Amino acid sequence: MRAIDMHVHVPRQPGNPDMVVEQQLRKYFRVQNAPRDAAEVAAKYRELDIFGVVFSIDDETAMGDPPDTNDYVASIVRAYPDQFIGFATVDPWKGKAAVSELERAVSELGLRGLKLHPIQQAFFPDDSRFYPLYERCQALGVPVLLHSGFAAAGAGMPGGAGLKLKHSRPIPHIDDIAADFPKLTVIMAHPAWPWIDEQIAVALHKPNVYIDLSGWAPRYIPEPLIREANGRLRDKVLFGSDYPYLPPDRWLKEFAELPIKEEVRGKILLENARRVLGL
Repeated sequence: MRAIDMHVHVPRQPGNPDMVVEQQLRKYFRVQNAPRDAAEVAAKYRELDIFGVVFSIDDETAMGDPPDTNDYVASIVRAYPDQFIGFATVDPWKGKAAVSELERAVSELGLRGLKLHPIQQAFFPDDSRFYPLYERCQALGVPVLLHSGFAAAGAGMPGGAGLKLKHSRPIPHIDDIAADFPKLTVIMAHPAWPWIDEQIAVALHKPNVYIDLSGWAPRYIPEPLIREANGRLRDKVLFGSDYPYLPPDRWLKEFAELPIKEEVRGKILLENARRVLGL
């Protein structure tokens, strides 16, 4: 295994239309040859010798998108167990039904974490109404992966497609969760620009918080985060691509050109994720 990619979006479930922001996202990232199905994704990751964490985003309440089901994500993992593990997704606005679905996805379907996108799902993560989700994750012993910082979704659309960046600020929203659930593993997805210093501070202060570097081509990752990943955060930073929007082969090629210490590269690409995921 060459690396573990913490951030892989599944192709839309057969029968579901594109998400509202899908075409805009492909234009923003200049996506070419997006995979048609999970078999193409698995073939690519097999060829690159990369293991991946796959998931979708249930933003039905906020955006109106029909959700890809957790059963669908689990079916991909069952079909390609040597290539993927899966994270569940739930719509946090569905209350007790969301908590029950999280329990089912982990206990019955075998998914290994929870993916939430506060901007697309239009919620503040530290709102106590959503704490039962974190309580359940903590009890089940699975991590929560939370989008942080700027969102490519909606960028350039009128009003940013109505999406509000404030939902993904590390302090207070993610910091509060990490403090209130000290046994919960929290992963901040993406360099959290324009709040990079806040993101670094949370990861340094809270032992249960990690950062994945997905969604940014490595040459554009803000220098303070690269510096800390090379030093104090060497055990807290994880490789993620954001496929299909950012191909893992491009990410790895650019990462190889960064001034990362050799003893740190293996941690970011493989060892830290293996520890966080319990692999």
